Amino acid sequence: MDPEIQKMREVVLVYLDRSGGLQKFVHDCKKYNDSKQSYAVYRFIISLNPSDIAELDATLGNCILHNPLRAAQIFQSVCFVAIKTLSLIEQLQTEAQINVLLKPTHLPPLPSYVLSLSAYPFDYTSQRFYMSEGIVIAMGTVTKYTQGARFLCTEETCPFSEGRFRCIRMHRPGATESATVRTDFVCSMCSSPLQEDMKFRVLGDKQIVEMIDAKILDALKGYSTDKSHFRMQAFTLFLRDELANKMTVGNHYRIIGIPACVQNGLQATACIEVNSVQLYKPSGPSYVSDNFKYLLSLTSSSSWRFTAVLANIFASQVVPPGTYNTLKLAILLSLVQTSEKENADYLDLLIMTSDTLVIDRLLNYSLCLLPRGIRHPSSSDIFPSVSKDKHGTGSASIQACSAVLAKGGICYIGDLSSYKKDKLELLQSVLESRSTTVFIPGKKYGEEADQQVTVSVQTNFWSFVDVDSSSKKHIQKENFLIGQMDMSLIPVNLVDSFGLLIYNEFPSCRLSSPVIHHILKKAINPEAMLYKASQQFRTQDYEEFILFARKLLVELSSEAESLIQGYYLASRRVRRDSIHGSTLPASALKILITLAKAHAKLSLRQTVLEEDAVIAILLLESSLTLKHGSSALRVAPNPVFPFDLSDENSLQQRDIYLMQCHHHLLKFIAAYSPGIHINTNEE
Repeated sequence: MDPEIQKMREVVLVYLDRSGGLQKFVHDCKKYNDSKQSYAVYRFIISLNPSDIAELDATLGNCILHNPLRAAQIFQSVCFVAIKTLSLIEQLQTEAQINVLLKPTHLPPLPSYVLSLSAYPFDYTSQRFYMSEGIVIAMGTVTKYTQGARFLCTEETCPFSEGRFRCIRMHRPGATESATVRTDFVCSMCSSPLQEDMKFRVLGDKQIVEMIDAKILDALKGYSTDKSHFRMQAFTLFLRDELANKMTVGNHYRIIGIPACVQNGLQATACIEVNSVQLYKPSGPSYVSDNFKYLLSLTSSSSWRFTAVLANIFASQVVPPGTYNTLKLAILLSLVQTSEKENADYLDLLIMTSDTLVIDRLLNYSLCLLPRGIRHPSSSDIFPSVSKDKHGTGSASIQACSAVLAKGGICYIGDLSSYKKDKLELLQSVLESRSTTVFIPGKKYGEEADQQVTVSVQTNFWSFVDVDSSSKKHIQKENFLIGQMDMSLIPVNLVDSFGLLIYNEFPSCRLSSPVIHHILKKAINPEAMLYKASQQFRTQDYEEFILFARKLLVELSSEAESLIQGYYLASRRVRRDSIHGSTLPASALKILITLAKAHAKLSLRQTVLEEDAVIAILLLESSLTLKHGSSALRVAPNPVFPFDLSDENSLQQRDIYLMQCHHHLLKFIAAYSPGIHINTNEE
């Protein structure tokens, strides 16, 4: 025996003993032995720490990292000797029956161990471990594959024709089914044909997944400052046995695996045989820029001023400061209210506008402030769809979509009036349940029964409606209430499913002078910084600010909670009609709490104050007025920004105005919801 191999075997035994792997191995053997059943293949998973092994023996560490198939054979021989020496599995006959799967806990943090899915060329010939990461864009259903099979020689006089487990074929990374099981294998001793003993075939689970580099998200944004060009291609992953169903479509993963090339007829496909899967969550910045800190200190005298200034100067690269303030505040609130957590508080926006070009630019720009801001292309599906797997299995494959790829971010779906009725009904269902169901007909995809797969949709939706798209929108009907808009083009229930309805303040027929000047100057020099705010508060600063603010954990104060509940109960009483009962949507209370929490986050606070609740109530009341007409509360058409913010005096006037709104709100609650007790500050 080669002394080097013998030494590595000894090191393997020492490592397994020190790491606790030997104890786990003995436990796995006991389960096989207790079953009293003979298997063609006994499968063992051994977890390895490459750093610890390299310290024990550099040669073995190098073998594991760069020649894992050879390393698996060394572990296989050690396991066989251990089983025979300790009599762990009575049914085991030959070393060929042992299938060892090595799983490194990590790889060295060096470029040579990273396999980029967007880099060229793609190294699939080295048959060693690589680390890679990307986003799952398609997932197949779980099917079966052959882990191992027993073969017998057809020549009766050959020793390999006996019932011993001598001819065992096992799956190897990147191998197809035909490499493990087919009819043209010959005996290594007498060259006679081999025949499979079908009762000893061992099956396992297999799932085919398509993954692509995370840079795809940059390509799917509506607007980007990154001018670099790169090539992207989806790659095939094979998940086997315990890894099946460990991935979810749309998630970002970091994997360790062995690249290979699978031949399917005349077509060769580069793939990765996955060894381990880890959900990847990029850590956002833990700071905000000094300019934002300074602005926060300047506006600390009021709980309303900081967010007012933020909205006023936001997106100055796209629209002039001071324009579209209500819409920009709503966008910022929606941005900080994004999360990848289950059952998060979502804030969807529906905008009524005739300035489709300006609004589209503003929304496109805002998408880029999040890692996952997706502009939905009209040629594709918003929600997951099913197609036949392209790798020849005939099984179903669930394809990702804009809404799933925007997980934890924003999905901007454009003009809502351009979608057909069935798409709008599906959108309404998703907005209400935050999930969608994919139907897989069994007959079409080779399954015995039909399947239904539920896919979670964890994103905020943005959309707009062009009020000029239909002339009937400008025909005032006699039964319209004060402040109500004609929403006949969009189903009422769908409008209610959006958290916030906003009507922008500048119709296209009378665009403000600053907007016109901005558009003309940008057309002449697209890269120009037209305002001082653009230089002091860059796009990158807003990116860092949003990523920091959305991670804040906020709690409702008792005062804010009482104010929100009082308004909600009072509105349910005043917003009623004799036919439909209360016109206040069932989700109104949740939307109010979401808006108040978002405003607290935007203010970099962890407690929701009454001031946050006032902004939330004014925004929702304005939205309800557009949908159902004015109520007894009678808010102004633009209640959050009633006039331009040009200097500190205008901020002071806005504070006085909002305090008056707060006082008016308390009177409204006292009149229509007298059972709610709210502490008032008498001055």
